[in-house]
Amino acid sequence: EISLTDGRFGLFNAAGESLVRQTEAPRLDSGFRLAWPLAPGERLYGLGDVSRENIMRRGESYEIWVRNVKSYIPIPVLFSSRNWGLLMNTTWRHQIDVGKTDPDQLVCSAAQSDADFYVFTGDGYAGLLDEYTALAGRPALLPIWAYALTYVCNQQVDAFNLVNEALTFRREDIPCDVIGLEPGWMSKNYDYSTGKAWHPERFFFPRWAPNGPQTFIGALGRLGYKLSLWLCCDHDLSVLEEQQRGDAGAAGADPEDAARPAAAVDDDDFEKDDHFRPSARTTAAAAPAAPAEPPLDLPEPWFDHLKKFVDQGACAFKLDGSNQVIEHPDRAWGNGMNDEQMHNLYPLIYGKQMVSGFEEHAGRRAMVYSAGGYTGIQQYVATWAGDTGGGPKPLASMLNHGFSGHSNHSCDMDVFCPGGIHFGFLQTWAQLNNWAYWRQPWLLEPAGQRMFRDYARLRYQLLPYLYSTAAQAARSGMPVMRAMAMVCPDDPAWDQVRTQYMLGDFLLVTAYTDELRLPAGNWIDFWTGRTQAGPLVTRAAYPAHRGGCLLVREGAIIPTWAVQPHVERGFAEEVTFLVYPGPADTEFLLYEDDGQSLKYRDGEWATTRLECRANAVVIHPSQGDFPGRPDARVANMVIRTVTRPQAVMVNGRAVRTWTWAEAESALTVTVSPWKTSEEVLVTWK
Repeated sequence: EISLTDGRFGLFNAAGESLVRQTEAPRLDSGFRLAWPLAPGERLYGLGDVSRENIMRRGESYEIWVRNVKSYIPIPVLFSSRNWGLLMNTTWRHQIDVGKTDPDQLVCSAAQSDADFYVFTGDGYAGLLDEYTALAGRPALLPIWAYALTYVCNQQVDAFNLVNEALTFRREDIPCDVIGLEPGWMSKNYDYSTGKAWHPERFFFPRWAPNGPQTFIGALGRLGYKLSLWLCCDHDLSVLEEQQRGDAGAAGADPEDAARPAAAVDDDDFEKDDHFRPSARTTAAAAPAAPAEPPLDLPEPWFDHLKKFVDQGACAFKLDGSNQVIEHPDRAWGNGMNDEQMHNLYPLIYGKQMVSGFEEHAGRRAMVYSAGGYTGIQQYVATWAGDTGGGPKPLASMLNHGFSGHSNHSCDMDVFCPGGIHFGFLQTWAQLNNWAYWRQPWLLEPAGQRMFRDYARLRYQLLPYLYSTAAQAARSGMPVMRAMAMVCPDDPAWDQVRTQYMLGDFLLVTAYTDELRLPAGNWIDFWTGRTQAGPLVTRAAYPAHRGGCLLVREGAIIPTWAVQPHVERGFAEEVTFLVYPGPADTEFLLYEDDGQSLKYRDGEWATTRLECRANAVVIHPSQGDFPGRPDARVANMVIRTVTRPQAVMVNGRAVRTWTWAEAESALTVTVSPWKTSEEVLVTWK
């Protein structure tokens, strides 16, 4: 309901109930001020990585501005507990005051932007995420191996030691898929240009044979590794973006925008490290009145110079924060924008051009991961929490991303404490980054080595569960990692819980905490098999060889695979389903595709609905198909039951070859062949 006299509007649900109604007319001049009243007890979530101090955002004010370390990926979207959402559609620096100045008002304001915003409704947070990501882009579905383990070498490594470390993972029986190089791979350290080349001594390629199986990249490929290369970028990406929109030159820019003054640079934003270029740290006082730098030439699209590395075998790229997250107050961008308008936009189009360039050239899914981003980043790249390591604050960042439509996120794993290993492997995607350090798992103390190996193997077992959950995110925006406030929306007490989360539908993880809070229902300890009933607040107890709690919601069906050194496909010939029956019926949707190609976008994928009942498990006939998918496979059911069954039946026929493990209270039944076009009913009594 919109007032044509002053622009105020009211938003209602389908039943005609008021969700929010503006009581103050918008103020529009060179910028804007928009205000919405907040209802008593109304809670708001979102805003991406704008702050890691909270998850429920009410009571604070936030600057929507990409900043190194402090705010890598701000996303100006908010979801209300009253089932409405707001997206501010601007790239200019702006403020969102969520009841700090006036506890009863949400105020969005900017000094230099037109007022442009979306409001939407949905059924709970799942409905709001679905609606928002339908507009701003669904989270990308990465190749299956991107959800496995990424290992980044020390930046001083050379080709010989790179291959040796790859071999060591295999010798130590630690599964790993991606092996990455930091900036030392380049002939010029931290080369921002499009003329970068391999370091001639450390990564030598014979002039007469730069590509092929005889190179160290070919050797890595035979071991099952996908090579990732570190990048930094100072390229003007804006002109290509305008060209791709079909605009001529800088037609998309407002001439008045370039004349608007740039704000002062906060020098605290800059990491004191050589990959943050000193020349970019220009203060407002030192900046000339007119742009000192002319618009940068764009002799070729940025990704063009990377094609030769893809042709050699590079499969993934890491986009360092570097100049994509710092300010350039003296720069006039090639599309006519000044830095106040372009700054938030730059990391978004950087990720977009990297992914589209890779997909067009290689013809398969990209694994590009970045430290920076903005609205819509979820549809292009994975991200990690930047130069902040692991710990509770990166965890808060990930949970806030989940509340902002972005699912594929991670952080650097801390391997020197059990909690760091536990948390590092139980994320949407997992990465161990050495950078300047020596974090190789085989250099840990013996107990740390064993723990790292155990968790790595657990992650590879859980890949079909994680991949299916990532596919769910790509369909609906529901993230893999979910804040407890998202899954328990009726109790405001969960707003303060930032050190535990749901990993998909059925797994509850604690990290860096001595306290465990259980929602209502029965929860089974994954490590010990012990059952606890919620709601409950208790001590976070777990075995000495583990780094945190891992609990299973009663009713869970968790698909697993046998551990492999590396993965290539989004399916397996044998699947083991871990089943935890309860009194209520539950279900899980197993997603499968070829794991790497873009064909899933054309419908080449399959889903299988799994149903858990009190005394039965149902595998429904699969829907959909894709090339290479076997028609008949093996399905193992590991079913947790209270007592030893007297009889087990598959499709109504008694089965004699089932086993019972007394210590785990687990019934194991094998269905072979499992014909995916037919229903399978396993019952016991």
